Amino acid sequence: MYPQAYVDYLVYFHGVRDYFECHEILEEEWKKAGIGERKPHWQGLIQIAVALYHWRRENFSGARKSLENAIRNLKNERKALSNLALDGDQMTALLNRLYHKIQKKKAYESVNLPIMDKSLIEACERLCKEKGCTMGNSSDLSDWQILH
Repeated sequence: MYPQAYVDYLVYFHGVRDYFECHEILEEEWKKAGIGERKPHWQGLIQIAVALYHWRRENFSGARKSLENAIRNLKNERKALSNLALDGDQMTALLNRLYHKIQKKKAYESVNLPIMDKSLIEACERLCKEKGCTMGNSSDLSDWQILH
């Protein structure tokens, strides 16, 4: 029902908290379409992961710019987000909240995207378990391999 790359993205986003890998996974999905046909919702999700990667490393400028791009790319993508089982209103509120925290140079915090499909959550939880992590856990800020 959902592209495997998207499910993998969610697992790395919510479980492993490897935002760099999130970027790699969805970039391949985004590039499947030709230039001019690429979907802004994939790019927006990639940019959210990039923003969190920068924020966690205290690169507030990079985080802010990436999040601004994500907000711009997802602005008119409510139907696409809904098709990916993401609540558009909650997503907008989350991104705005994160943007203000980053602007104020607040400390990084792990966040979860507003997934509405219970079966998708369950599939992600199973994959997280296989990877030895828990869906919705916080970032391990002592794991240098994930941080850098």
